[in-house]
Amino acid sequence: MSEALLSCRNVWKLYGDDPAGFLARHRADGAAPDIDSIKRAGYVPAVRDASIDVQPGEILVIMGLSGSGKSTIVRCLSRLIDPTAGEIFFEGRDLLKASAQELIDIRRHKMGMVFQHFALLPHRTVLQNVAFPLEVQGIERGKREVRAREMIELVGLKGREGYYPRELSGGQQQRVGIARSLAVGPDLWFLDEPFSALDPLIRREMQDEFLRLQNMLQKTIVFITHDFDEAIRLADRVVIMYEGQIDQIGTPEELISNPATDYVREFTRDIARDKLLTVRSVMSPVDAGSALADRAVQVGDKLAGVARQALEASLPLRVLDADGATVGQLERAAVLDALFNGGSAP
Repeated sequence: MSEALLSCRNVWKLYGDDPAGFLARHRADGAAPDIDSIKRAGYVPAVRDASIDVQPGEILVIMGLSGSGKSTIVRCLSRLIDPTAGEIFFEGRDLLKASAQELIDIRRHKMGMVFQHFALLPHRTVLQNVAFPLEVQGIERGKREVRAREMIELVGLKGREGYYPRELSGGQQQRVGIARSLAVGPDLWFLDEPFSALDPLIRREMQDEFLRLQNMLQKTIVFITHDFDEAIRLADRVVIMYEGQIDQIGTPEELISNPATDYVREFTRDIARDKLLTVRSVMSPVDAGSALADRAVQVGDKLAGVARQALEASLPLRVLDADGATVGQLERAAVLDALFNGGSAP
């Protein structure tokens, strides 16, 4: 795995009187405080001992219910707020040691941010809104407007450069926000529930647009949502948080096939497993002493596409990799367990 673009190590964010001192006293005793002792002491545990690596070019989705800490940890990662304890590195640089001016420069040139509320400037046109961060950088008008027009076309709003936010639909306003955040060419893109205020049809459209842009731009993205359907559609990996703590990090398939906690298991319980799980997640090693069916499936096939074959076959199906080599077998019982009992991979 390549070196992480963004990392945090053992990050805490507690709210209350002297939270740093509270943590230091517990560490002197040799152990981090548990959530009960934090609450008894009168502190609000927004983030607890969180460690994450964000790889270049990946979409990392952070999710959890309201109050789980997902927005707080992103604000710590971008240093919009300071953590109580821990370390945060961006491009190998310790963000907690960066000066205020250095942070401003990083946010202006390296980071893009899109939030649930579009925060467009109502008295400025689409073109002026998208060009605004470049204006802040001091780029002359001609150059910033050329760049802004490129971003407006990229998000599908060409022809609406002269419109004001009030003249746009919610989905169009969010596209302006996305174009504005991309105008600076960020290496790292933070999106905090950017589509949650949209109705379902427009939300699906914006997810499609987001995936199209990512396919073109290959940004490193940290995306917050409380919607697991949205997460599994967009994410390379998912972070599930509960009461400020990271319960599990993994691909959507890993979370569903091997939930690490009861909370993750409950969180993923209603997902359409056959459309997400692949043969890889439920296959088993080839039993040298047993026969296999003539039919074969690919290791990356979705269960939705092969379940019928597996259930109708009297023998396990042979599982092949991309080179045609046998890498496992798919048994009828394993498919049934995965689809209907929430079973884990063997």
